[in-house]
Amino acid sequence: MKNITNEELLALITKAAAGDKASLETVILSIQDLVFNLSLRMLGSFPDAEDATQDILLKVMTHLSSFKGESAFSTWVFRIATNHLKNYRKHMFAKFPLSFEFYGDDIKNGKIGDVPDLTQNVEKSILAEELKLACTNVMLQCLDTESRCIFILGTMFKVDSRIAGDILGIAPEAYRQRLSRIRAKMADFLKEYCGEYGNGTCRCVDRVNYAIQNHRIHPAQLSFTSAVQKSMMLEVKQAMERIDDLSQEFAFCKTYQSPASLKEFIQKFLNGTSYSVVTNA
Repeated sequence: MKNITNEELLALITKAAAGDKASLETVILSIQDLVFNLSLRMLGSFPDAEDATQDILLKVMTHLSSFKGESAFSTWVFRIATNHLKNYRKHMFAKFPLSFEFYGDDIKNGKIGDVPDLTQNVEKSILAEELKLACTNVMLQCLDTESRCIFILGTMFKVDSRIAGDILGIAPEAYRQRLSRIRAKMADFLKEYCGEYGNGTCRCVDRVNYAIQNHRIHPAQLSFTSAVQKSMMLEVKQAMERIDDLSQEFAFCKTYQSPASLKEFIQKFLNGTSYSVVTNA
């Protein structure tokens, strides 16, 4: 969320639900980065995340009048977003699902030495960083949808278990137990295979050309390294919780500024005929 106090936000939401366009735009712009980063980690790619974010923001706009202030607004948004993303089937990895077994076999047996130079004169260190960020993001796709959601809320957004449990419809203790198991599973995989975060033999710089050949990164379109990083502070965390001792393993969960096209989408919606849906909902 942006620098808006809770009282200011509630006032803006009331005005927005009553049909004030300026207030609605401020409210939606304040959550677009949260929704985009959740979508990116859940779906694995920037284009899919942008498409899903548009859908989610439309849901928020058209259902804003149903927000009664019984929870933090960000919690309410998380609930809408996670429900949408858990059932989202239009993204690439829904069509081509991954598993830890497949990923591990590819790391062990991929013929990385048989690939010619495909870097297109882009500095290899930059491509290696792109691959590292893409790989850890895509690795989340090896988890089932529910586990992925639990991991992202707990590890990336550091949502308190009481709130996360409420968002996902599970008891806080069950959420904490599942989060601990999932984090351990991710850590075990990294320790076994990854030379960047663990003790494995896989090094991003050695796999750059192999990744380009398999369309995992594109020298002409570096999504992760060209995206603007940002720090995201959320109201949803009410108390610090120690889940386990693995938090440092997952420092790769960076947050990014959402694409400018999302702001353009919001403004186009507000200035179009579809805006009447909000005031008539």
